[in-house]
Amino acid sequence: MQSKGDTRRDKNRICVGAIAGAHGVKGDVRIKTFTEDPMDIAAYGVLSDEAGQTTFEILTTYPDKMGARVRFRNVTSRSHAETLKGTRLYIDRENLPDLEDEDFYHADLIGLVAVTDQGETLGEVKAVHNFGAEDLLDIDDQLIPFTKSNVPEIDFQSGTLTVIPPQDFDNFDDEASE
Repeated sequence: MQSKGDTRRDKNRICVGAIAGAHGVKGDVRIKTFTEDPMDIAAYGVLSDEAGQTTFEILTTYPDKMGARVRFRNVTSRSHAETLKGTRLYIDRENLPDLEDEDFYHADLIGLVAVTDQGETLGEVKAVHNFGAEDLLDIDDQLIPFTKSNVPEIDFQSGTLTVIPPQDFDNFDDEASE
Protein backbone atom coordinates (compact mmCIF):
# COMPACT_ATOMS: atom_id res chain seq x y z
CA MET A 1 0.00 0.00 0.00
CA GLN A 2 3.00 2.27 0.29
CA SER A 3 5.16 3.41 -2.56
CA LYS A 4 7.24 0.51 -3.85
CA GLY A 5 10.65 0.26 -2.28
CA ASP A 6 9.90 2.79 0.44
CA THR A 7 10.96 0.95 3.58
CA ARG A 8 11.32 4.14 5.64
CA ARG A 9 7.66 5.01 5.36
CA ASP A 10 5.70 6.50 8.22
CA LYS A 11 3.83 3.60 9.85
CA ASN A 12 1.32 6.12 11.22
CA ARG A 13 0.03 6.92 7.71
CA ILE A 14 -1.73 4.35 5.55
CA CYS A 15 -2.36 4.58 1.81
CA VAL A 16 -6.05 3.84 1.16
CA GLY A 17 -6.23 4.64 -2.55
CA ALA A 18 -4.85 6.38 -5.61
CA ILE A 19 -6.57 8.80 -7.97
CA ALA A 20 -6.94 7.03 -11.32
CA GLY A 21 -8.34 9.96 -13.28
CA ALA A 22 -11.11 12.48 -13.78
CA HIS A 23 -14.78 11.64 -14.28
CA GLY A 24 -17.17 14.10 -15.86
CA VAL A 25 -16.83 17.87 -16.02
CA LYS A 26 -17.57 18.90 -12.41
CA GLY A 27 -14.30 17.69 -10.84
CA ASP A 28 -15.21 14.15 -9.79
CA VAL A 29 -12.31 11.69 -9.63
CA ARG A 30 -12.08 7.93 -9.96
CA ILE A 31 -10.13 6.26 -7.17
CA LYS A 32 -8.53 2.84 -7.15
CA THR A 33 -9.24 1.96 -3.55
CA PHE A 34 -7.09 -0.20 -1.30
CA THR A 35 -9.86 -0.69 1.26
CA GLU A 36 -11.76 -3.95 1.72
CA ASP A 37 -15.01 -2.19 0.79
CA PRO A 38 -14.33 0.47 -1.88
CA MET A 39 -16.99 2.75 -0.39
CA ASP A 40 -15.05 2.86 2.90
CA ILE A 41 -12.68 5.37 1.29
CA ALA A 42 -15.01 8.04 2.72
CA ALA A 43 -15.25 6.50 6.19
CA TYR A 44 -11.85 7.55 7.52
CA GLY A 45 -12.10 11.32 7.41
CA VAL A 46 -9.96 13.77 5.49
CA LEU A 47 -7.41 12.23 3.12
CA SER A 48 -4.01 13.69 2.31
CA ASP A 49 -1.36 13.29 -0.37
CA GLU A 50 1.87 11.37 0.26
CA ALA A 51 3.69 14.46 1.53
CA GLY A 52 0.81 15.26 3.88
CA GLN A 53 0.64 18.80 2.52
CA THR A 54 -2.56 18.66 0.47
CA THR A 55 -5.79 17.45 2.04
CA PHE A 56 -8.89 16.09 0.34
CA GLU A 57 -12.31 16.21 1.97
CA ILE A 58 -14.79 13.85 0.33
CA LEU A 59 -18.25 15.32 -0.26
CA THR A 60 -19.90 12.43 -2.15
CA THR A 61 -18.97 8.85 -3.00
CA TYR A 62 -20.34 6.57 -5.70
CA PRO A 63 -19.42 3.01 -6.71
CA ASP A 64 -17.10 2.74 -9.71
CA LYS A 65 -15.47 -0.16 -11.53
CA MET A 66 -12.06 1.16 -10.35
CA GLY A 67 -13.28 1.26 -6.75
CA ALA A 68 -15.01 4.58 -6.07
CA ARG A 69 -15.89 7.83 -7.75
CA VAL A 70 -15.77 10.83 -5.43
CA ARG A 71 -16.24 14.54 -5.36
CA PHE A 72 -13.76 16.47 -3.24
CA ARG A 73 -14.38 19.85 -1.68
CA ASN A 74 -12.50 22.52 -3.68
CA VAL A 75 -12.06 20.37 -6.82
CA THR A 76 -14.69 21.82 -9.14
CA SER A 77 -13.42 21.29 -12.67
CA ARG A 78 -12.29 18.43 -14.88
CA SER A 79 -8.97 20.14 -15.51
CA HIS A 80 -8.25 20.35 -11.77
CA ALA A 81 -9.29 16.69 -11.32
CA GLU A 82 -6.97 15.65 -14.17
CA THR A 83 -3.98 17.24 -12.43
CA LEU A 84 -4.58 14.92 -9.45
CA LYS A 85 -4.19 11.69 -11.45
CA GLY A 86 -1.67 9.41 -9.76
CA THR A 87 -1.99 11.08 -6.35
CA ARG A 88 -1.85 8.48 -3.59
CA LEU A 89 -4.32 9.13 -0.79
CA TYR A 90 -3.40 8.60 2.87
CA ILE A 91 -5.08 8.61 6.25
CA ASP A 92 -3.70 8.63 9.76
CA ARG A 93 -3.57 5.08 11.12
CA GLU A 94 -5.50 6.21 14.21
CA ASN A 95 -8.54 6.70 11.93
CA LEU A 96 -8.66 2.98 11.12
CA PRO A 97 -10.95 0.71 13.12
CA ASP A 98 -9.40 -1.32 15.93
CA LEU A 99 -8.63 -4.91 15.00
CA GLU A 100 -9.00 -8.19 16.85
CA ASP A 101 -5.82 -9.58 18.43
CA GLU A 102 -4.91 -11.88 15.52
CA ASP A 103 -5.78 -9.40 12.74
CA PHE A 104 -3.51 -6.90 11.01
CA TYR A 105 -3.51 -4.51 8.07
CA HIS A 106 -1.59 -5.24 4.87
CA ALA A 107 0.51 -2.16 5.60
CA ASP A 108 1.84 -3.96 8.68
CA LEU A 109 3.50 -6.56 6.43
CA ILE A 110 5.56 -4.05 4.47
CA GLY A 111 9.14 -4.01 5.70
CA LEU A 112 9.01 -7.46 7.30
CA VAL A 113 11.88 -9.78 6.39
CA ALA A 114 10.85 -12.97 4.60
CA VAL A 115 12.70 -16.08 5.75
CA THR A 116 12.44 -19.76 4.85
CA ASP A 117 11.42 -22.34 7.41
CA GLN A 118 15.18 -23.09 7.70
CA GLY A 119 15.85 -19.43 8.59
CA GLU A 120 17.41 -18.32 5.28
CA THR A 121 16.63 -14.71 4.36
CA LEU A 122 14.68 -14.32 1.10
CA GLY A 123 14.23 -10.56 1.14
CA GLU A 124 11.92 -7.85 2.37
CA VAL A 125 8.20 -7.39 1.80
CA LYS A 126 8.01 -4.31 -0.43
CA ALA A 127 4.25 -4.29 -1.11
CA VAL A 128 1.04 -6.28 -0.98
CA HIS A 129 -0.81 -6.51 -4.30
CA ASN A 130 -4.19 -7.85 -5.31
CA PHE A 131 -4.91 -8.08 -9.02
CA GLY A 132 -8.30 -9.71 -8.49
CA ALA A 133 -7.61 -13.32 -7.53
CA GLU A 134 -5.70 -13.26 -4.23
CA ASP A 135 -3.28 -11.16 -2.24
CA LEU A 136 0.35 -11.37 -3.35
CA LEU A 137 3.42 -10.39 -1.36
CA ASP A 138 6.11 -8.54 -3.31
CA ILE A 139 9.33 -9.82 -1.79
CA ASP A 140 12.16 -8.07 -3.60
CA ASP A 141 10.24 -8.20 -6.92
CA GLN A 142 9.12 -11.83 -6.49
CA LEU A 143 5.36 -12.29 -6.07
CA ILE A 144 4.36 -14.93 -3.53
CA PRO A 145 0.69 -15.84 -2.92
CA PHE A 146 -0.30 -14.65 0.54
CA THR A 147 -1.88 -17.90 1.67
CA LYS A 148 -1.53 -19.92 4.88
CA SER A 149 0.40 -22.63 2.99
CA ASN A 150 2.90 -20.11 1.52
CA VAL A 151 3.13 -17.87 4.60
CA PRO A 152 2.50 -20.12 7.60
CA GLU A 153 3.86 -17.74 10.24
CA ILE A 154 4.06 -13.98 10.80
CA ASP A 155 6.09 -12.72 13.74
CA PHE A 156 5.64 -8.97 14.16
CA GLN A 157 7.83 -9.00 17.29
CA SER A 158 10.89 -10.18 15.36
CA GLY A 159 9.89 -8.41 12.13
CA THR A 160 9.81 -11.62 10.08
CA LEU A 161 7.45 -13.86 8.22
CA THR A 162 8.08 -17.43 7.20
CA VAL A 163 7.69 -18.08 3.47
CA ILE A 164 7.40 -21.42 1.72
CA PRO A 165 7.55 -20.52 -1.99
CA PRO A 166 5.24 -22.47 -4.34
CA GLN A 167 6.78 -25.42 -6.23
CA ASP A 168 6.99 -23.42 -9.48
CA PHE A 169 9.17 -20.73 -7.85
CA ASP A 170 12.40 -22.71 -8.29
CA ASN A 171 14.29 -19.57 -9.32
CA PHE A 172 13.34 -17.69 -6.14
CA ASP A 173 16.44 -18.73 -4.22
CA ASP A 174 18.70 -17.91 -7.20
CA GLU A 175 17.33 -14.36 -7.52
CA ALA A 176 17.26 -13.77 -3.75
CA SER A 177 20.97 -14.56 -3.48
CA GLU A 178 22.01 -12.14 -6.27
